[in-house]
Amino acid sequence: MKILVLNGPNLNMLGIREPGIYGNSTYYDLIDMIKKHCDSKGIEAEFKQSNHEGALVDFIQQAYFDRVDGIVINPGAYTHTSVALLDALKAVSIPTVEVHISDVDSREDFRQISCVSYVAAKTIKGKGFEGYIEAVDFLAGDK
Repeated sequence: MKILVLNGPNLNMLGIREPGIYGNSTYYDLIDMIKKHCDSKGIEAEFKQSNHEGALVDFIQQAYFDRVDGIVINPGAYTHTSVALLDALKAVSIPTVEVHISDVDSREDFRQISCVSYVAAKTIKGKGFEGYIEAVDFLAGDK
């Protein structure tokens, strides 16, 4: 199995950005944790992060050509605004799990709207980094 773990804007700033919400662990800690989990399950994982919407669309489209079996996506702020990400995910028809480190439902009203949720097979919110592990396991069939 091959998955793409895709992170949107400001997730590269984990450990620095609002530690009261996102914790003190870094983006590299997150990647290391997911990679170890995937390795233990024999899953090939590719990791991408961008602060640019078009780059994220490009990564999603490339996943189709790379024959990726599943996408784990934390679109960051683009969750609430990006029809482009929604359309890209719809175009490739790759099973996708949407992940949010914080519980976006308990935050500002605008954070409760997700364009990506229209296409996501599952949305995981408020479970910290462990939400990514749950997403990988879901895609692997370990629901």
